[in-house]
Amino acid sequence: MTDIVSAWADRIRAAAAADTPLQLRGGGTKAFYGRSGEGEVLDLTDNRGVVSYEPTELVVTVRGGTPLAELEALLARHDQFLAFEPPAFGPAATVGGCVAAGLSGPRRASAGAVRDFVLGARLLDGRGEALSFGGQVMKNVAGYDVSRLLAGSLGTLGVLLEVSLKVLPRPAAEATLRFECDEASAIQRLNDWGGQPLPLSASTWHDGVLTVRLSGASAAVAAAQARLGGERLDEALATAFWTSIREHTAPWFAARPLWRLSLPSSAAPLRLAGGQLIEWGGALRWLHTDLPATAVRERVAQLGGTAALFAGGNRSGEVFHPLPEPLLRIHRRLKAAFDPAGIFNRGRLYQGL
Repeated sequence: MTDIVSAWADRIRAAAAADTPLQLRGGGTKAFYGRSGEGEVLDLTDNRGVVSYEPTELVVTVRGGTPLAELEALLARHDQFLAFEPPAFGPAATVGGCVAAGLSGPRRASAGAVRDFVLGARLLDGRGEALSFGGQVMKNVAGYDVSRLLAGSLGTLGVLLEVSLKVLPRPAAEATLRFECDEASAIQRLNDWGGQPLPLSASTWHDGVLTVRLSGASAAVAAAQARLGGERLDEALATAFWTSIREHTAPWFAARPLWRLSLPSSAAPLRLAGGQLIEWGGALRWLHTDLPATAVRERVAQLGGTAALFAGGNRSGEVFHPLPEPLLRIHRRLKAAFDPAGIFNRGRLYQGL
């Protein structure tokens, strides 16, 4: 162990013995996400740096406190990127926070989620012991794939020391197209296009305008553009637009409370009071509304989905969609296995975890 990790291990053991909860904190750019935290803050930003990177192998291993912007700049110098387009929500964002939050950007529907790119991880558990899972290649797992389990755990299972991530080459060409249409037509179009061999890499519908991004080989992008039609955005404007969707800097995202709804892509329009923005081919729907949580979740459940209170609202209540009892038992057993004293980000995901 390094001096930093040894010091953290000692503090974890002391906290467990005293039943003192710890709030694991990287850059803090996603502190708003999840339930209200409790306990002393354990700053994880000093554990930073690239452990290994071989561009030809399309894999990078970095320490958890490494700034996300620093990693993305390194990859960009080799014309590579994190294909799940993780939102940073601020310059202080870290790679560990990116994995712990499990949030993906506009390209998620075509490229995959954070967990799909996690190849291996090292972490400190609630006993102060360093554990390693996975490796640096895709086919490295026998038994439970624990490294991917960490994606979206919000730091409730341990301190993420290192993570190995799959990276991809940047697309050779991209084009962003816009179409005027209503919500129902946008959902229908996106599902029709999703079943065709089109290089769709992102989509957004809001306020009567459907915006889609094509990515891939130059010939494939040109052919798809000719087939779909629409108005093509200037490259600089397109880049700014997708960044504003990924980072929630578009003015629409400022309204609170903000709900994150996961639905089947072909689900009917929500028909709920408030503003709405649709991503991921219809599978991700953002909603800002003053409706009570029960009304939002009842409607989303009717459509076969789940609803999470993403930002704003009452953070002391259950912000994520209630789990069926069998799934909740699994969560409890995992928490007990990794963090027996329950000191890590206590209650951040669900009350009692």
